[in-house]
Parts: sequence; C-alpha cells; structure tokens
Amino acid sequence: MSSRDVSRPICIIGLGLIGGSLMRDLVRHKQTVYGYNRSTSGTRAAVKEGFDVSDNLVATLQRAESDGAVLVIAVPMQAVASVLDAIAEHAPNCGMTDVVSVKKPVYDLVRERGMESRYVGGHPMAGTEFSGWSASKEQLFVRAAWVITYDYARDLEVDGLAIPAEWVSLFIDVCRMVAVTRAEAIPVSVRAHDEAVGRVSHLPHVIAEALSIVGDNGGTLAQSLAAGSFKDATRVAGTAPELVRAMCETNAAALVYSLDEMIKLLTQARNNLDTDNPNIEALVDAGHRAHTRLEARSGARRESVSPVKISSRPVMRLHPGGKGWVRQLVQAESLGGRIEVF
Repeated sequence: MSSRDVSRPICIIGLGLIGGSLMRDLVRHKQTVYGYNRSTSGTRAAVKEGFDVSDNLVATLQRAESDGAVLVIAVPMQAVASVLDAIAEHAPNCGMTDVVSVKKPVYDLVRERGMESRYVGGHPMAGTEFSGWSASKEQLFVRAAWVITYDYARDLEVDGLAIPAEWVSLFIDVCRMVAVTRAEAIPVSVRAHDEAVGRVSHLPHVIAEALSIVGDNGGTLAQSLAAGSFKDATRVAGTAPELVRAMCETNAAALVYSLDEMIKLLTQARNNLDTDNPNIEALVDAGHRAHTRLEARSGARRESVSPVKISSRPVMRLHPGGKGWVRQLVQAESLGGRIEVF
C-alpha cells in the first residue's frame, strides 16, 4: 500500500451508475472493495463479472464493521434514512461518505442520528441519463469535480474545539478514494453545494423535461426534425423519473430560486420577440459570454487530442490536521479550487 492509497477497505451501499462505477475504478486500482445492491439481478450480474457484491444489507454492514471499512452511501435520497438506521445498528463504528446529489438533507439526517463525527459528505459531478449496475463503467469520474463537505470540522473550529483524529483520517481516506477515480476533490459546505447544484445540475433537469414536452407537442414532424441541439438539451430527460424527483424535490428552495431567475430571462426574451422588431440580442450576447466563461473554467474538453490536461481549477495542497487546514478548505471553496492531501 502506498501513502496515496485508502487506508482501509471500502464498502459501497448501492451499486447503480455511481456506486457501480466507483466500485469498478477501485477494483481497477486494486483497492479492497465490496458492496451491497438491492437489485437481485444487478447483484447477479456484478458477481458474474467477478465483483464482491451481496444483496444482504445486514451481512454486508456487519462485514464492514468487522473490517473497519469506509461506507459509501450510494442510494437514492429517499432511501438514505433507512440506510443510516441500518448502519447505526450493524456498523456503528464505520466512517461514512455518500454520493447523493443534495447535501444538506443528508447532513440533517446524519445529525439527527448523532453520526456527524464519522461522516464526510461527497457528491461526484458526473453521470449519465442511465441507471443501474448495467450503466456503470470505469473512468466515469475522470476530471470531474467531486464535492467533499467539511461542515463538521468548520463548526468545531468556530467553537474552538479540537477536530477528532478519527474524522481527519476519514477525510483523508475520502480524498484518496476520489483521487483513485481521477476526479478532483472540491471542498464545499453543504448549503453552498445545494445552492450551486440547484443552478447547474437540478435546473437543467427541469428545463430538459419541459423542453421535451414542448418538442413532443409539435407532433411527428417536430419529432422527425429534432437534431443535435434539441437532443443535447433534452438528454437528461431520459433519467429515471424517480431519480429526478428525488434530486429536485429535496433541493426545492434552491431550485425555485434558480427557476425564478430562468423564468425572468425567458419572459424578457418572450416579450422582446413579441414586438414589431423582434430582438434578443441582449440575451444571446450575455449567454454567449457566460458560456465562454464556463468553458474556460471547465478546462480542456474531454475530446481533446492532448494526452495531458491541465485543470483550470486552482489546486491547494494541504495537510489535514495541520495548522490552519480548515481555513485552507474555506479558501479553496471560495475559489472553487481542488485539494490534494499529503
């Protein structure tokens, strides 16, 4: 084991697109990993491919407790509470992270159970419109931002209290797990995360659903003429409806704020087109400038022929547990920067 490896086994609870892809990357890196999948057919498929997977949650959690594993909660939001209850009963000493697309509702559930001292939240900003074990694949997370929350440490530092060594160790292992996938760890507080993903992740789902309806209402001709721009803009409408609802409904307040901003822009565009001299120059120019900034921020495109990609996210190297390290996390968050631990 090198100094960059996760220091303990990893147990993934939920092996759909995200959990399954994480397992594939960890196995590829020769990290000890096993997991639980509720789907019997998904479990059989994973086992057939040679992965260490069970459809017995209690047995899997008991094994994780015995191993001192890091638990990765990779289930839909509506299942998180019951999984936390099972962890409290069968793996009461395991550290936990998660990959759920909202963070404050998860952290609220964790705090309600008094489990915050062994929880470091996570959310990889990667995925497809497909779901289940069959949708999982290696290298899904390459170059993606992977949010890591640190509210517990920040709150302790504000109160002048020491951060437990066990939590620091868990934070390090979560960062190292992210590094294995070749994603980029971005420290973010739970509230700031939910506000940001309301704009750039959850709002696009709502827009895609609405645009799909508008296109479909055009009948067979519109459907036949739909090409790249329409298909790109509606791709995520192919996501399972229950997953979209779980994302959007649990982040409703932040999403409503973003929706109001979007509706205002669309209303202005509609009114500027409904005149004798239709003109949406202001929207188009502002949108193009915003897109240019976003493209510059996201760095080289995935399809770049260059084998080396220099991340556009500023990097901060830190020693967790060292002097001022939590303040460094706050600074990295303010810059949207990535962290590397040593």
